[in-house]
Amino acid sequence: MAKVWIEAALNGPWTREKQPGIPVAVEDIVADGIAAANAGAAIVHAHAYDVTTGRQKDDWEIYARIIEGIRANVDVIVYPTIPSPALGQEQTTNRFGHTLELAKRGLIEWAVIDPGSVHFARFDDLGQGGIYQNPHADILEGMRIARAYNVHPSYAIYEPGFTRLGAALADIAPVSPTPIYRFMFSDEFAWGFPPRAKYLDAHLALLGDIAAGAPWMIAGLGVDIDPLISDAVARGGHVRVGLEDARWGCGLSNETLVKNAVRLVRSAGGEPASVGDVRTALRAMDDARGRVRT
Repeated sequence: MAKVWIEAALNGPWTREKQPGIPVAVEDIVADGIAAANAGAAIVHAHAYDVTTGRQKDDWEIYARIIEGIRANVDVIVYPTIPSPALGQEQTTNRFGHTLELAKRGLIEWAVIDPGSVHFARFDDLGQGGIYQNPHADILEGMRIARAYNVHPSYAIYEPGFTRLGAALADIAPVSPTPIYRFMFSDEFAWGFPPRAKYLDAHLALLGDIAAGAPWMIAGLGVDIDPLISDAVARGGHVRVGLEDARWGCGLSNETLVKNAVRLVRSAGGEPASVGDVRTALRAMDDARGRVRT
């Protein structure tokens, strides 16, 4: 039976104005992370917030409280985001500063490193839009941290070029820890593909050509990914769900979204992986790629 990794993306950058059910305070993020892990998630992804402003705040000390709070109760992979001013977050000259501080302290195993930039616009508000920018220097800094501290890059694959650059950067010397390719689908945003099996197959054909055997998962933003879960399981993939990814105004909790994913994974003949399963699989992939762990 295939072991399927389930990730819970708890909140995202949207604020409660756009996604009312997201956790914002540290204690609420911790509670949601614990509930998601107990429901079957082996991986938890969170955005830190300033509770006073209700906006994302990428402060390593806030992330440390979130990570330590969750992991004091459940053994699960927990990892942070990076800021994007174009999506309304605080401008910063060092987008990976908090990632570095967390990595130095051994608090993270994965990190967001998105190998490309993409235009963001919603179909219901085409008068507004902006660029989610990942300058090349930022990408290289993220990869440097990944290599130095044995942190796995979590690539959001908005467009095919992200896969091509990500694979190339992962294989230059010294070899990086194995990246996870997270194929981003959407119903509400005008980038990438809608969640259809034929488009998943297009992603997989490219990945198979340039990074055969690499771990991948289905995910997205402004999307109902559930109908694609059986296709992902059948093709050997993994799954991310949560209020960050769900359509805006989703009335379900993170715990419920994970429980639904668990049910669909099992219906498709898979079994939710434990965090130990995920770590063991990634260690084996690192060894096969010639990554020397320290």
